[in-house]
Amino acid sequence: MTNCYVVHPAAQRPDRPCWIVDAGFDPEPMIRYIQQHKLTPSQVVLTHAHVDHIAGLETIRQHWPDLPIVIHEAEREFPADPALNLSIALTEPVVAPPPTGLLQHGQKLELDGLAFEVRHTPGHSPGGVSLYQPDAAVVLVGDALFAGGIGRFDFPTSDEETLLQGIRTQLYTLPDTTRVLSGHGPPTTIGHERAHNPYVRA
Repeated sequence: MTNCYVVHPAAQRPDRPCWIVDAGFDPEPMIRYIQQHKLTPSQVVLTHAHVDHIAGLETIRQHWPDLPIVIHEAEREFPADPALNLSIALTEPVVAPPPTGLLQHGQKLELDGLAFEVRHTPGHSPGGVSLYQPDAAVVLVGDALFAGGIGRFDFPTSDEETLLQGIRTQLYTLPDTTRVLSGHGPPTTIGHERAHNPYVRA
């Protein structure tokens, strides 16, 4: 069960641009949503490149063959490498399309006038990123932080201390009311996790 997101402006008008944030094993609901709401995808933004967040890229590219795919520079090789993307033990290892662009910490991305800040939140994976939009008071965090939990750090390219440091410096520094949309599980808020997360306190 992986949370993937279609991000778009609220204004109701034809051909609104949107992003696809992560593409898990079953991207069809996102594809139907985009088509039903007459949205125009402008890029896929990957919070990280583990198999449960990239397995649907090939299907998405079948619908939009030239759609850009961006990921943090530390994981540029992950989508096409089953050992790195953790799919090597599957019956059919995943070799996903390579990224067309690379993200860096502090980079600003714009979607129809809304500015998103890229915050590098590694530890679960070396190139994990969170996407912060201050006007909407929301941050998409991939698998860094969950409601009452944090990302796993027992994978070959994971690191516990790096994960905890990223949560404290890049996420817990956001306003308390910021909604946290994670790669798994229900939404939460920064304030709630800072006060109650049993794995990492401020």
